[in-house]
Amino acid sequence: MNTPDKGNFRRPEERRDQPLLNERIRFPEVRLIDELGGQLGIVPSREALQTARERGFDLLVVQPDANPPVAKILDFHKYEFERKKRERETKKKHHIVDVKEIKMRYKIEEHDYQVKLKNGHKFLNEGDKIKVVILLRGREMQHKHLALALMQRFAEDLKDLGILDREPRIEGKSVIMIISPIPQKGKPTLVERVEPKE
Repeated sequence: MNTPDKGNFRRPEERRDQPLLNERIRFPEVRLIDELGGQLGIVPSREALQTARERGFDLLVVQPDANPPVAKILDFHKYEFERKKRERETKKKHHIVDVKEIKMRYKIEEHDYQVKLKNGHKFLNEGDKIKVVILLRGREMQHKHLALALMQRFAEDLKDLGILDREPRIEGKSVIMIISPIPQKGKPTLVERVEPKE
């Protein structure tokens, strides 16, 4: 007994992903648009394909859900090149915002504070949000005001690059604050390109 080839189950999906182009068009008739954007009316698919071939172009269904489907005469390779170019441009404009976390203690040394501040500059320049966390342990809970003061200083030192999304707030045994980058036209230059060692 012959078992069916497992690859056969994938073929319909592969076909579905392919554009409705030239001989793949199975509709009896289409609303035809020429290469200049002019409407040529509703014509049988074979006739539309023949017209496209005579003009040295391809026939592509651009609106398969329309009644009848809309097909356009075009240079498919040029069309695909332009579409991919637009997708690349769109991706360049979109920046996925990450939330970077910076942890500190309110008794932090000045040098360590400057390292954390440089990290904050770097993250904001890259367009990412910063979640600043100050951990309080044991008796440190009695000195919440010192942690809040450090948060205010940190926010003040970054005010040229970021805005407060969430004011410093005590949550359990931590003080948390969120800073977002200021939206700027063009990419801002990094304050310092050397990554500090933590």
